[in-house]
Amino acid sequence: MEIRQERQEDYKAVYRVVREAFADTQHSDGDEHNLVVRLRESGSFIPELSLVALEENQVVGHILFTKALVDHTAVLALAPLSVMPQYQRRGIGLSLIKQGHASAARLGYGYSVVLGHEAYYPKAGYVPASRYGIRAPFQVKDENFMAICLQKTADRLNGVIQYDSAFGI
Repeated sequence: MEIRQERQEDYKAVYRVVREAFADTQHSDGDEHNLVVRLRESGSFIPELSLVALEENQVVGHILFTKALVDHTAVLALAPLSVMPQYQRRGIGLSLIKQGHASAARLGYGYSVVLGHEAYYPKAGYVPASRYGIRAPFQVKDENFMAICLQKTADRLNGVIQYDSAFGI
């Protein structure tokens, strides 16, 4: 498996991967593939943090981190993470997260925040975001709104995350 930055020629394949990855997901609004398109066109898009996983030169996974704010501090929002159904449960998602975190840390970001499954994201180091003083702008269980600190020197935050308007929040 190869993980690299997404290229423009990957956009169609990524659209398909995201759509198929969320097609039968219980906690999905069915619009994640269009969210990726909107985020690419937004001011929060960071090309270096849009990564694809390839197997035999075929895009089988994608992860996107975009800029968000907590009390005027730039953080990252991980959304979405997508792996083709037939490639799931092989560690591709966790590999994408790990590579994304490494790239985000090199770029100087202190935190990544995710709204996700409480049994999956802790495997990548995520804990309830409230531990870092980060609150959601909507009602959500503490165990599903998570964050990870990417820099040992990152200041503790205290505020509500402000997502890009592309999220529709």
